[in-house]
Amino acid sequence: MKGIAAMIASGRKLQIATWNIAAINNNPFEYWITYDQNPGYEKLMSDVESFLESPRERDVSVAEVFAEDMFSKLEKRMLGCGWPSVRGYWEDDFRNRKIISGFMKDSLLGNKRLASMPDRITNTINVAGSDEPICRPTVINMYDGDLDTLDQWYSDWEEFMFDHALEIKTKKGIEKKVPYQLLQPIKKAKYPDITDEEEKVSLPLQTMCGAIFDAILVHIMNTVSDEWQPLKRAMVENLNKKKVPKTLYILETATYINSDIITLQEVSAAFIDQAKSRPKLGETFWIIAPADMDAVRDQNSVIFLKKETFPEGPSREITSLVESSFEEGVKVPIAKGDILAVTATDKDGIPFIIASFHGDTNGLATKPVLDAIVKAMSSDSTLAGHKLLFGLDANTYEKAKPRKQQDVLDWGKSYVVHGLTSCWGDVPDPKNYTTFNSRTYLQPQLNKACKKTDKRSNGDVNPKDFILFGKKDFSVESTWKDNTGEKKYLEDTAFPTMDFPSDHGILATVLKPISLESCEVP
Repeated sequence: MKGIAAMIASGRKLQIATWNIAAINNNPFEYWITYDQNPGYEKLMSDVESFLESPRERDVSVAEVFAEDMFSKLEKRMLGCGWPSVRGYWEDDFRNRKIISGFMKDSLLGNKRLASMPDRITNTINVAGSDEPICRPTVINMYDGDLDTLDQWYSDWEEFMFDHALEIKTKKGIEKKVPYQLLQPIKKAKYPDITDEEEKVSLPLQTMCGAIFDAILVHIMNTVSDEWQPLKRAMVENLNKKKVPKTLYILETATYINSDIITLQEVSAAFIDQAKSRPKLGETFWIIAPADMDAVRDQNSVIFLKKETFPEGPSREITSLVESSFEEGVKVPIAKGDILAVTATDKDGIPFIIASFHGDTNGLATKPVLDAIVKAMSSDSTLAGHKLLFGLDANTYEKAKPRKQQDVLDWGKSYVVHGLTSCWGDVPDPKNYTTFNSRTYLQPQLNKACKKTDKRSNGDVNPKDFILFGKKDFSVESTWKDNTGEKKYLEDTAFPTMDFPSDHGILATVLKPISLESCEVP
């Protein structure tokens, strides 16, 4: 006896888990977290919010924070790079601005990306041959140097930006670059609020604005708290440095080590190597990464197959077949590493296609990717009879913006059309959330910041994660979600937390095979 009949006869079921483990966030302060171990966190973040929302007399001029002598030193460095002078912008404009109302909360400055662009490029730099990145001296990354005074900060900041060449992986291979050399001109064609004159001097102008931005952050933190640096170091240790070990630990718990299939998203190459080297995971699972991994973003979809269930391991990767099956002429917003699809045959001889997928932020690739998987299955005769199991971060929304985001109920209709259902059934509950995160005021896009009181109503609280399968193949015995690592989901808890390392909950289901007879229509 083989196939589904053998599976039914033995009483065997399939346990499947899916988890967007989330790429490491270099800014420990970016999202509101649940930090029950230290009440000082809530006070610090509330005080920062108050400073930015109601600065009153604290809304001093930029020159009182980023001093004249700092600008003069910076100007000398920038002229030494061969850049044009921006002294006119400093003297006629920026030094006179108020630090909050005139700089941090200036929406036009935000639209021009003059502070957020240099932060994005130089915030944290991965260097060749090292597991530890190099961090710009600022509040909003893992930098652990002394930020007690603005003078100390500026000295270290200037040295970082202009003095030391770093070995960096680029498309051309490993190149030596000083951080300022990584900055890119800000083009009016892409950011139309930039003036023609600003575009011509965008390299020194963004460097100056980036320095002002970092100086204001250091000033705010030292104004509201004497204890913020030890708190930050504790957060970096738990949220950043221990993220991978904590993720691996959760996967090794009895709840998840017993899975037959685990699909993961946003997985780094280093995580894959560590998972393979762990005795528990490496001996239990075939750990499969895309053949064409994303080396630049370092975010890949990965599949774990239990060796006991799939003794021969994966038989073929069909990711390229899926990607070639998109509707012609339609641009699907996917990146390298987002999709992984493989075939494998289980111990009862049942052939499967197993897929893992990380949807784009707005979920607009989710339906096209599913369509492409189904098309690939029907276009290749060798895939006939394979049963689909698909774990994904669909990035679907309870209240989607029409034509801009993927609505969760519309997503449900799309998989039902293909003869599939989900661990949530044919019609997913829009309030069955698997994310709860919201941005704080300690990040460069203040227009996205949520007040403490609004972090649920204005945050990303959405039903994003799914496990799909053939409606005639399996039925659900049980499904759970987990944002604790203990098979529990706390609905009112923002995460990650100091114990749970991702901004997506884990989703798991146990499936029972359906006999062919029960599928027959009388």
